[in-house]
Amino acid sequence: MSESVAAPPAAAIFGLGGLALTDVERDFFRRVRPAGFILFARNVDTPAQVRALVDALRALNPDIDPLVLIDQEGGRVQRLRPPHWRFAPAAAEFGALHACDPHAAANAVRLNMALIGRELLDLGIDVDCAPVLDVPVAGAHDVIGDRAYGRDPHTVTALGRAAADGLIDAGVMPVIKHIPGHGRAAADSHLALPVVDTDLETLRATDFRAFADFLRPPGAPVCFGMTAHVIYRAIDAERPATLSPVVIGDVIRGELGFDGLLMSDDLSMKALSGPFDARAAQSLAAGCDVVLHCNGDMTEMEAVAMGTGPLGPRGLGALVAAQAIRRGPRAPIASVPAAEVMVINRLRAVA
Repeated sequence: MSESVAAPPAAAIFGLGGLALTDVERDFFRRVRPAGFILFARNVDTPAQVRALVDALRALNPDIDPLVLIDQEGGRVQRLRPPHWRFAPAAAEFGALHACDPHAAANAVRLNMALIGRELLDLGIDVDCAPVLDVPVAGAHDVIGDRAYGRDPHTVTALGRAAADGLIDAGVMPVIKHIPGHGRAAADSHLALPVVDTDLETLRATDFRAFADFLRPPGAPVCFGMTAHVIYRAIDAERPATLSPVVIGDVIRGELGFDGLLMSDDLSMKALSGPFDARAAQSLAAGCDVVLHCNGDMTEMEAVAMGTGPLGPRGLGALVAAQAIRRGPRAPIASVPAAEVMVINRLRAVA
């Protein structure tokens, strides 16, 4: 952030309704001063349009230089799609390669995510809500499915680190999700609140293990984190991780050792209930640094803003870290088409 900041930004990241800012959105964002914005397919048309939208968002409060996020995992979760952007493979495809050749899989993932990162940074987007570090289990809901790199923590950690490194190579901050683990959930948290009854030792050995190993030095990438709207009865039988001081304090910050910016998953998802100001306030009180609200509904956003205070010191430091990555040196990719061919050819080796 620049030295001329008059006041800290709000501890919130908001979506918006369409391809350009409305007057109502412009006035709201100028007044609330959110720490960032998140884009979805409804906000995307052409590269020129996205660049103009990102520039307009950053111009609202230039003293903040807010984050601009997107979900660009590859596979079924990518907001930027052909014909203007490449269609990136799903995470599970790299997991299949890892079973045959771990080194080639890690290299392919890193290159794939560097290509994604280059596309994002070209648009001014500096945060990608990826990689997914969830570890699916048999019988779980398919909301994670092929978005995961594998069904064992070792594969997920190895390829998740490679993915995060690839984004950073391109100047984009990664977001690990959904901490401490959504892979065992039997419901889609977009639609209902998942409740996991698994004992703590099993969770530590599987679901939590991928995150713990990812975050363990040496070599742990700089990253943000996104919470899971999941109840883990063995830890907090009443509250999902996003709203639980026990899960965030004892597990995410404690056992797993995550010390970066922690954002809630989308507050408008059906896993959560109650007034939106209370959802925001409870998330921040539980230990999230910033809350995420995605659907662009102005009435809901006004309520979220009422429950949100200023970004704290850790969040302010995270803004600076993301800006440093965006403005820092880039790992060279001599030829983007050739690099894409390399990724696809490696995956075809196990097809």
